[in-house]
Amino acid sequence: MAKIAINLKEGTLEKKDVIIGIDLGTTNSLVAYVPDGDVSPICLKDAQGEHVIVPSIIHFDSEANIVVGEEAKTHLVEDAANTIYSVKRLLGKSYDDMTKNGVRLGYRIIDEDNDSLVKIGIGDTYYSPISLSAEILKKLKNRAERHLNQTVTKSVITVPAYFNDAQRQATRDAGKLAGLDVLRILNEPTAASLAYGLGLDPEVAKTVAIYDLGGGTFDISILRIHDGLFEVLATHGDTFLGGDDIDRAIVKHWQQKYLLALSESDSSEFQFMRLLAEKAKITLSSQSEFTYEGNWKDEAISLKLDNKELELCMQVVVNKTIISCKQALADAALSIEQLDEVVLVGGSTRSPIIKKEVAHFFEKVNINDQLNPDEVVALGAAIEADILAGNRQDMLLLDVTPLSLGIETMGGLMDVLITRNSKIPVKTGRQYTTSVDGQVNLKIAVYQGERDLVSENRKLAEFILTGIPAMPAGLPKIEITFMINADGILQVGAQELRSGVKQSIEVKPQYGLTDEEVEAMLLDSLMNAKSDMQVRALVEAKSEATQLIYATQRFIEKNASMLSTMELNGTQHHIDELKRATETEDKDLVLKKHETLNEFTKPFAERVMDHAISSALKGKSIG
Repeated sequence: MAKIAINLKEGTLEKKDVIIGIDLGTTNSLVAYVPDGDVSPICLKDAQGEHVIVPSIIHFDSEANIVVGEEAKTHLVEDAANTIYSVKRLLGKSYDDMTKNGVRLGYRIIDEDNDSLVKIGIGDTYYSPISLSAEILKKLKNRAERHLNQTVTKSVITVPAYFNDAQRQATRDAGKLAGLDVLRILNEPTAASLAYGLGLDPEVAKTVAIYDLGGGTFDISILRIHDGLFEVLATHGDTFLGGDDIDRAIVKHWQQKYLLALSESDSSEFQFMRLLAEKAKITLSSQSEFTYEGNWKDEAISLKLDNKELELCMQVVVNKTIISCKQALADAALSIEQLDEVVLVGGSTRSPIIKKEVAHFFEKVNINDQLNPDEVVALGAAIEADILAGNRQDMLLLDVTPLSLGIETMGGLMDVLITRNSKIPVKTGRQYTTSVDGQVNLKIAVYQGERDLVSENRKLAEFILTGIPAMPAGLPKIEITFMINADGILQVGAQELRSGVKQSIEVKPQYGLTDEEVEAMLLDSLMNAKSDMQVRALVEAKSEATQLIYATQRFIEKNASMLSTMELNGTQHHIDELKRATETEDKDLVLKKHETLNEFTKPFAERVMDHAISSALKGKSIG
């Protein structure tokens, strides 16, 4: 029975807080919720009761007034410079990320600082992708409030599974700016599986692949679903791959075929052709040919596109998605035959060409595309919102982190604390110590990536643990903890256990990984596995040698009076030999000289130790 809250003071019914589910998409966005007492989610329509989709487009007029959605879309051609689209592609990205990916947009991106978050220029004002995304979220929030006739402050927002920490944090910040408490950042493929009702039958276990190709992003996730538990086994994807890229490929094809002079600097020309390409792509989902007769720069033009040409334009995008599918299956240690079904998500999967290629790759596996691919993610977000509201007790979601996380240790090595594809939320810790006597500060540098050397990975953040009590090297016990919450956001903590001194940070990197870098990290980790092992072995050998030299020199300083001239000279000779070995790239030589110094000093080190013990016990009885 549904619970009804009553305001005793006013004598009126209190409306229960509603948690909405939002699909913040590259091309289109939607908002959905589960009506009180129901189990089926619905997407909310506009004031006219016609459209559930809100185009993810923002327009600024001459007085900087903002409109969002369908109204903004009408300005894409005649006022392209002041009309922002595909802003999701900019979340958590730097200017360098955009240029490396060859992203071309109809509006002005500010080249202010290559390492800082990208900004968009409208007139003399700069806007961040976060604040622009917030405008789209406000539109969705207002739609929900109008429909429900009450204030809405809580939400679940979906993101591509391959969004990194910076992009997830940017999405959360956008929600906050829009006046929403974002209770959960949910991976889009997981949302899709919820919408399809997978896992509702506790007696049926399924392993499914969620193939999600939207306007600007692609994800493939492998999920195992059993008894209400959604376990993401692996995920892969590209946050710079989607229907937008197909549109650009069509424009390029027309440029070459019809010798169109498309100005790189004229955003209106570009937008006109991009929208025409999008129309052609959509038309070919149900027809065999698209034809346009009209004017181009005051001249009559005729453009055509058939399915064979479209297939060629789509080939690069499709091939990249298949490569991701192969990687996800490999990461999950599964074969295609072990999948029960493949779920298609995202507007781009409406294309018969996409469906054909996906069916061909996954062979005899059932392809499920029964739900509206535009709505499925928002519907799933609403179900997750309903779970968080406590209305469903029969489901539990377990996602994974897409890249390994660790810290820098001596010699520039990456010490991984959380491995790629670990289930989240997750918390882990490891103990470290100091390498120098009297060390009172410790720099902790956090990295993301798959290579053994931190120089090959992406630095996320660093902080200094201060106030460590001055102790001999090796004595402090410093525990580093990594915790990834359910949103995939990382928190790092450090504590010196003997003194209780501690510090923690929430890792908020200034910019995220480009998708080429993510793919390169994974590929490089495989291609360079052998050489990385050799490099790590050499670096570790040199680090241990440096530690031994330091410890031996301290020992000699303290106990020189108890050693003979031969022992002192011999020790210095072997130290010099080991130092010279560490200047080479010969790991075996370093290990050999390390062992030689150890063996030479062992007899008199034991003698000094025995003397120290006997002196300490002199005059004391044991019993």
